[in-house]
Amino acid sequence: MDMSDDTTTAMGRTDEPVSFDLASVFHAWAEALGERDCVVHGRRRFSYLDIAERSRRLSSYLYRHGLGARVERVALEGHQSGQDHVALALYNGNEYLEGMVGSFGARVAPFNVNYRYVGEELRYLLEDAAPAAVIFHATMAPVLAPVLEKLPPIRVLLQVADESGHGLLPGAVDYEEALASSSPEGAPVEPSGDDLYILYTGGTTGMPKGVLWRQDDIYKAAMGGRSLGTWAELHSYEEVAEAAQAGLAFKVLMLPPLMHGAAQWSTFINFSGGGTIVFPDNARRLEPADVWRTIERERVALVTLVGDAMLRPLLDELGDHDHDTSSLLGFGNGGAPLTAAMRERLHSLLPNVLITDAAGSSETGAQMLQATAGEAGVAGHFTPGPDTLVVDETLRHILEPGHPGIGWLAQAGRIPLGYLNDPVKTAATFPVIDGRRYSIPGDRARLLPDGQIELLGRDSVTINSGGEKIFAEEVEGAIAGHPAVVDVVVAGRQSERWGQEVVAIVAVSEGATVTPEEIIEHASASIARYKLPKAVVFVPSVQRSPSGKADYRWAKARAAADG
Repeated sequence: MDMSDDTTTAMGRTDEPVSFDLASVFHAWAEALGERDCVVHGRRRFSYLDIAERSRRLSSYLYRHGLGARVERVALEGHQSGQDHVALALYNGNEYLEGMVGSFGARVAPFNVNYRYVGEELRYLLEDAAPAAVIFHATMAPVLAPVLEKLPPIRVLLQVADESGHGLLPGAVDYEEALASSSPEGAPVEPSGDDLYILYTGGTTGMPKGVLWRQDDIYKAAMGGRSLGTWAELHSYEEVAEAAQAGLAFKVLMLPPLMHGAAQWSTFINFSGGGTIVFPDNARRLEPADVWRTIERERVALVTLVGDAMLRPLLDELGDHDHDTSSLLGFGNGGAPLTAAMRERLHSLLPNVLITDAAGSSETGAQMLQATAGEAGVAGHFTPGPDTLVVDETLRHILEPGHPGIGWLAQAGRIPLGYLNDPVKTAATFPVIDGRRYSIPGDRARLLPDGQIELLGRDSVTINSGGEKIFAEEVEGAIAGHPAVVDVVVAGRQSERWGQEVVAIVAVSEGATVTPEEIIEHASASIARYKLPKAVVFVPSVQRSPSGKADYRWAKARAAADG
């Protein structure tokens, strides 16, 4: 949609078109929604105005310590950053959102830190991102301390007190004391839609990479600047405020960690409809009884989760104990598929809830949706949004509906600038085809005759066996329906006969007795014989990221070790 005629800004009328920055967007919500609950975490409740003021205080603190924008976007290449960076090594809570909005308000670029990283993984991430500040929960102090000693001095260390009781790291300041000492007016700078939103990839298939977005682009691609389903974009801060006031104001239980991009996007999307984000009492690990108690106490309408790994224990608890689910309208899923077996089980327990599946990646934003009731719908089939396409194998042509081949899922339009400090990977992932720039991060897909897209999975975890491409997620879905299987991940390992062979790494329910042959026989009912595992490895539990995504690096290593 052409924005060239729009002249409304947060401060009134101007001759320039709107380019949204995320700090101003949040403050527009705060002005419109005032004392409405924004974040609820146990007994702690924060209104939109509370989070806005606390974020401005953080902006003031960062600015006072010399952090901000160094070089404007127009003078930089796509893989370059001209801003100071803030590492957010935090668990879910109000501090994470304040860290984002407060940094944006100071024209500083926050980025996500996987709180499971230790040692060399953490050192690699922080060296790559080169933060000027780190905001971290005290629980992480013992892990951060030896890493920080090996890095150039960090100008700002803000430590969020928690139940761990760890004292302040050398040079660190208590987070609440820092906010209390700072001006509620915010930093005396004007954020820009060209300012960066940085999202590090999860590192489950390779080393994490910092994806650089313009804030105006990510807001409209994935964070509430356009309506999911209709995909209509907002064009002024007045419209931002009006949409929030007119929204359905759902209470949304956020289960994935905010250091996962999909959780950040879902949070901002729900704010755009005037909603409240609710965290379980224990926001650091999934405790099913706690989740259902929170749903009942807060009258939660929607639950955001990631795949079978999160939904299965919730349904186990619901099947074993009575919980009031009368407020619950639906589940929003993204980041990992919900298998057919899990959908059927959900439908049997909660027949009237809606399941909304979203597909996208750090490099594309939200691309596709599927909304179904109960077990209806086909897992992995999505209705694409604007500029979501499938490109042929050679990266030369855009495919038409019904093309028989497998191609690459692609996104045009509002896409990232590139990968931080990596021009080579930037050029490879964001190619130009027929004069137009695309994001093609590596997902394989088919464009079906009806225009829907069948998402097959990431090419980096595709298994080439006997000349055939086998998609790990399809095999996982076939195995997941076995009644004894609690979790499964599939990987390839080297084979003299096949080149690669399929290996299923399976965790079964406590006390269950099942053989590899029974697992393979069950899978043979829904996938072709050549896709069946050549081996089954039983493990106590499947390793996943905190967001619930399968850790395919671990899976490949586990499969190879058993070979």
